[in-house]
Amino acid sequence: MSIARRALLTIALVVLAVIAAMALAPALFTSLDPLTTDVRAALEPPSAAHPFGTDQSGRDVFTRVVYGASRSAGIGLLATTLAFTIGLVIGALSGSAPRLVDAATMRATDVLLAFPEFLIALVVVAILGPGPVNIAVAVTIAAVPVYVRLARAQTRTLLQAEHVEAARILGVRAFPAFLRHVVPSVVGALSVLATIGIGSSILAAAGLSFLGLGPTEPTPEWGLMLSGGRNVLGQAWWISLFPGLAITLTVVAATVVGRLLRARAEGRSL
Repeated sequence: MSIARRALLTIALVVLAVIAAMALAPALFTSLDPLTTDVRAALEPPSAAHPFGTDQSGRDVFTRVVYGASRSAGIGLLATTLAFTIGLVIGALSGSAPRLVDAATMRATDVLLAFPEFLIALVVVAILGPGPVNIAVAVTIAAVPVYVRLARAQTRTLLQAEHVEAARILGVRAFPAFLRHVVPSVVGALSVLATIGIGSSILAAAGLSFLGLGPTEPTPEWGLMLSGGRNVLGQAWWISLFPGLAITLTVVAATVVGRLLRARAEGRSL
């Protein structure tokens, strides 16, 4: 790995570590309450007392960004975990199923892959209704087809591998051999994809929240905060800028780590 790429990976990991710390222990970063309002301090620009300024209700934007990490990153992580698990099960079963079942599963997957993930998530939320739980479900459903496709491809390749054939010849039953020699490799391939998928899921969840389909005020959530400041962008740019930066940094960091891991897994030069 070159020095530049190593530095880029280090920065990305540090960013993700900070976001994780904010999500798990926000009190380490701020002692203020993200819901406390102070009309007298409304729309104050960044200062020593309020590093990211205050919003229309006088709430500290830095505190809300910190507490918003658990919701924004949490929804993305939950959706990715669910999509990973569902995609692994469906894809692995499809790859080892009879041809007719495999073909039907893949055609359904192809139909979903023909549409952008955000559009699918938007349709699902429109059906289920707004709310953080429904956003997580919507983003999960939108992300599943990618994991299904990769899991199926990996399964079919591994079932024809020499070590799997050797296990069968030695008398290992089909299902134990599948669990021992196929599933771990499929999980490894999907894990690399999931690292990139976390960023995409966070971005999709924030986008839905920005449209008013996620958590409601006064919940500190990055997409909702970004939406709340758009009407006063010329007067108080900091309200939208800092949650927007938090989304951008998190998504870019996750993508950088995921792409470098994928390059390493594929044996390409870093």
